[in-house]
Amino acid sequence: MYGMLLESVQHFIQLEYGESAWREVVRLARCKWYVFNTHQIYPDGLMPELAAAAAELLTDPTDRPGARVQPTADGFMRYFGRCFVRFFSNLGYDAPIRATGRYFCEFLKNVDNLHLQMRFAYPKMKSPSMYMSHVDRNGCVLVYRSTRRGFTQYFMGQLDQIAEEVYDTNLKIRVLQCEKTSTAMASSHQSAVATAAAAAAVGLQNVLVKYRLDFDNSAFVDQHAAVHTFDRCLQLPSIPIGLLLRLFPFGVVINQDIRIMDAGEKLLSVWGAATADDVRGHLLVQHLVLRRPRDIPFTWTNLMYLASVTFELEVLRGTHATMPEKKLNPTKGEKKSVSQLPATLDRRGSYGSRSILLKGQMRHFKEIDVVVFLCSPVVNNLDELQAMSLFMNDLNLHGLSRELVLAGWQHCSRLELMFERAEQWSQDLEDNYEQLDKWKRKGDSLLYSMLPRSVADQLQNEQSTMNTCKAFNLISVMFCEVEGLTPQATIKGVMDVVECMNTVFSCFDSLTDRFNVYKVETVNQVYMAVSGAPEYTGEHARNVTDLSLEFAENIRDLQFPCNIQIQIKIGIHSGPVVAGVVGMKVPRYCLFGDTVNTASRMQTTSQPGKIHISVTTKRLLPQNLYTLTSRGLVTVKGKGKMETFWVDRKPRSPQTEKRHSV
Repeated sequence: MYGMLLESVQHFIQLEYGESAWREVVRLARCKWYVFNTHQIYPDGLMPELAAAAAELLTDPTDRPGARVQPTADGFMRYFGRCFVRFFSNLGYDAPIRATGRYFCEFLKNVDNLHLQMRFAYPKMKSPSMYMSHVDRNGCVLVYRSTRRGFTQYFMGQLDQIAEEVYDTNLKIRVLQCEKTSTAMASSHQSAVATAAAAAAVGLQNVLVKYRLDFDNSAFVDQHAAVHTFDRCLQLPSIPIGLLLRLFPFGVVINQDIRIMDAGEKLLSVWGAATADDVRGHLLVQHLVLRRPRDIPFTWTNLMYLASVTFELEVLRGTHATMPEKKLNPTKGEKKSVSQLPATLDRRGSYGSRSILLKGQMRHFKEIDVVVFLCSPVVNNLDELQAMSLFMNDLNLHGLSRELVLAGWQHCSRLELMFERAEQWSQDLEDNYEQLDKWKRKGDSLLYSMLPRSVADQLQNEQSTMNTCKAFNLISVMFCEVEGLTPQATIKGVMDVVECMNTVFSCFDSLTDRFNVYKVETVNQVYMAVSGAPEYTGEHARNVTDLSLEFAENIRDLQFPCNIQIQIKIGIHSGPVVAGVVGMKVPRYCLFGDTVNTASRMQTTSQPGKIHISVTTKRLLPQNLYTLTSRGLVTVKGKGKMETFWVDRKPRSPQTEKRHSV
C-alpha cells in the first residue's frame, strides 16, 4: 500500500491521542517506521498490525457516543478508514468525490472510475473494485472485491465518513458475506443464479465481501423510476444495429459467449477483415486484449456488473487470417476456456505498427441480449494517428476525438500504456540481472570446487597463472588408495565399481573442510589431499593425520552394492613443495616437488587399513595425541632405506573429541 494511507493513521493518532501514544503503537506493532512517505510502498499487513497495537494501548479521546472507537482491532481498522477520508479531504481529494454524482448510489457506481483517474499519481496502486448487486429505497447491496485481506472494516469506515461528510447521509453497514475464495453463498437478497454470477464476477481477486448498506435512497430510486416510466411511455421504432456501428465505427457487438457478432467498419479495417463474416464467431480475446479494468477475466457476468466502469481494450491487428473459424455455439470446454484466456494471453499489441487503444463503455441491449462496446480510439496527435495507419476520417464525428488530435493533447491512457511497458521492461531487466547474479554464483561455486578460492580469485582478476605459483617450505601431503574394487567383466560390474568410488570419495569430500585440508585430485582409485597450501597453517601434519584417521573410521560404516569389501591404505609425508596453476585449459591446482613423490611412495608401501607416515611427519605430530609405532627401515623406490611409522589414535581426550565433532 502507498504511504498516504499510513500517513492518515499517523496524523490522527498523533492529533487525537498524542505523540507518545503514536510511538507506543509503533513500538508494540514492531513497525520500523515512525513516519511515512506518501509515494513509498509499504507492506499491506502493516495497517492491521497498527490497529491491533492501538486496540491494546489506546482509549477513545472523545465523549460523543456516536464517534467512540471500539477498543478492538476491527474497531480501530474502521477508525483508520474514517481517518483516511478526513485526511485526503484536507488535501483536496474530496472534490472528485463530490463531482461523481448527486446521490450516494451514484458515487458507489463510479468508485472504480475514480481509482482509474488516480493511477498516474499512484501508478502501483492495487485498488479494490465494487459494484451494486441490488438497489432499493432503503439502500443497496454492495459487492467489494480486493487482493488485500483484513480491510473489511477499513472500507466500512471509509463509507461511513464519505456518506456523512460528503452526502450528509446517515449510513448503517453490516456484512452479509465474507469470502476468501472465488465462491459465494446465496443470501436473502440474491437468488441462486445471481449468486453464481457474483461468484464469477470475483474473477482473479481473492477477497469478496458483500455489504448491506442501509440509508435513505428514495430520491435516487424515484429519479430512476421516473426515467424508466418515460422510456416505457415513449414508443420509438426499432433501428438496425448497423446504424449504431456507423455512429461508433470502432464498436464491436459481443454475445454471451464473449464471441464477436458484428463490428464497426473501421475496426474491421484495422483487423484486415473484408466483412464482419471474417471475424464473426471468433472469441473476442483473439482480437482484443482487456487493459481496464484490471485483474478480471473477460466474462459476460463482469460486463453486466461493471457496465458503469470505463473499459479500455488493446487491438491485436491482422489476427483473423490465422485464426480458425469458431463454432457459434461453443462446447462446454470452450466456454470454460473463455474465462481462462485473458489470464494467460500474451499481450502482443497491434502487429506492424503502433498499438491502438479503444476506450469506452460496455452497453447491454436487453432486447437482443448482446453487449456493444461503444468506444473511440485513443490518439494523441497527428504523428501518432499516422503511426497507427489511421486517418482523421476514421475518427468519430461526435465527441472530441478529432479536436484532441489536432490540438495534440495527451491522453492519459496512452501515457499509462507507455508507463506500463517501461515498467515491464524495467522488471524484465531486473529479472535478467537476478538471473545473471544467480548464474554467476553457480559459476563461482563450480570454480571454487575446482580451485582454491584464493587462487580462483587471482585468476578472475586476470592475473597470470604464474602468479598463482608459490613455494612452501613445509606442508603435508596425503595419498589414500581405495582397494577391493576389481570390476567384473560386465557393464553392471563396472557401474558397481563406479558407484562404490563415488560413495567413498563423496564421503571423503565431506570431511576435508572440517580439518582445513584441500583436496587436490583423484586419479583412478587414489585420493590426494594437502594441508598447508594454498593457505598456510602450522598444524598441517596434524590436519592430514586426523583426516586420515577419520577416513579409516568412516569407511567401515559405508554400505556398498554386491557386498563389495572396501579397504584403504594411506601414506603421508611432509616437506617443501611448489604449488599453483599451470596452463589455462582445464586449470587445476597442482603440487610439484620431491615431497609429492615421497608421499606417494608412503601410500604404495602402506598396508590395507593402515596409515603410513615418514619420520619427517612423525616429528611434527604431538606425541601425546597419537600412537606411533615404528615400522623400521623400509625400501622406498628412488629413496633407498627410510625409517617410517604406523600411526593410530590414542583414546580421545575432551580436546580431541571437540575437534572431531566440529
